Amino acid sequence: MSEHERALSEREGSQRERGATRADRSALAPAGLSEEGAESERERRLTETVVASFAGTPDERLRTLMTALTRHLHAFAREVRLTEAEWAAAIGFLTDAGHITDDRRQEFILLSDVLGLSMQTITINHAAEGDVTESTVLGPFFVAGSPAIGQGGDIALGAPGEPCWVEGSVRDAGGRPIPGALLEVWQADDDGLYDVQYADTRTTARGHLTADGDGGFRFWALTPTPYPIPADGPVGRLLAATGRSPMRAPHLHFLVSAPGFRTLVTHIFVAGESLGGDSVFGVRDSLVKPFVRSDGPTPDGRVVDGSWTRVRFDIVLAAADRG
Repeated sequence: MSEHERALSEREGSQRERGATRADRSALAPAGLSEEGAESERERRLTETVVASFAGTPDERLRTLMTALTRHLHAFAREVRLTEAEWAAAIGFLTDAGHITDDRRQEFILLSDVLGLSMQTITINHAAEGDVTESTVLGPFFVAGSPAIGQGGDIALGAPGEPCWVEGSVRDAGGRPIPGALLEVWQADDDGLYDVQYADTRTTARGHLTADGDGGFRFWALTPTPYPIPADGPVGRLLAATGRSPMRAPHLHFLVSAPGFRTLVTHIFVAGESLGGDSVFGVRDSLVKPFVRSDGPTPDGRVVDGSWTRVRFDIVLAAADRG
């Protein structure tokens, strides 16, 4: 038998096998269902079987989360007709995200950020309440235990960038000051990097201080500049593959806490900069502030070689949830 004849024979055999398989599936289909309907029914039954496996979960909230997650994941797979190759690629993507994550970098938070899930979760859990300062994303570069800088201190700690004087107050929704409120502040330097992105163990452009007796605070930082989120990992590859920009709008991070109040995670953004293309969807109009540039005397007498900026940020904390 020639190669051509062998190929024809194999093709005919394959076609007969596929025909028989379709016939077998049709024969097994419930009465009144087409082959496609039978396949859909099999998929639906599988979903219900997996959902039912969580019925005995003792924690009611965990049961709700797992059953809803299962239904949505299965619905996604069925809607897009997920292939095995695509499923394997997704597993590989998540594995890579795990490998690159360590105590100085959180790739899964970055993934949540670029998918808008972080901001959606914040929007759900932190409804706008009067004058209460709006929340935004934590980001992947918060590090607990930053240096104490005190009132008038400098979080730059040698990081490159234009100096920025930051001042403001921390108050409750009734306008009363919150003395002793803890402010943790961090940012990227003028090269677009956070300290934890460097190969060494430097600690720069981050610090913490407490509000004074009138709820006031003041410190030096750096004028925020645009920068790309880390593009050397799986999240960066995802953005490149989808034609999305990795750039973040220029901002300064704040985490503010005080007993009896809801912890606030927020930024301030630089007015006049391009803010519409923020890669993590974190910009809130109420958080856009004017950073006023000057080359004159500084508020505390510090000698600055060149220009510096000044911004005011008055923070309003919501009372802690009761219960």
